[in-house]
Amino acid sequence: MGECESLGACHLKTLRLTPNFHLGEEPAKGSTEASDRFYDMLIGAHRTLSEPQSHAFNARLILILANHIGDLEVLREALQAAGESQAAER
Repeated sequence: MGECESLGACHLKTLRLTPNFHLGEEPAKGSTEASDRFYDMLIGAHRTLSEPQSHAFNARLILILANHIGDLEVLREALQAAGESQAAER
């Protein structure tokens, strides 16, 4: 049995910064369709929210996804990458 089956899910040990969206079970290789769908869903979720509600929604979403990831090292890498990305925008 492979690592993914023995753990019940595949857990990444390092942060993946390359596109990793899926359409069902298959990775959406070479296509932006799945990432575009996610973007549309995210924007749609914010459509009727006020700015404070939108910030609260984002905070809840981040915590839900962080819990799903679970690996503190991967989360630390994600926080670092987000900080570096923001610093580059200044």
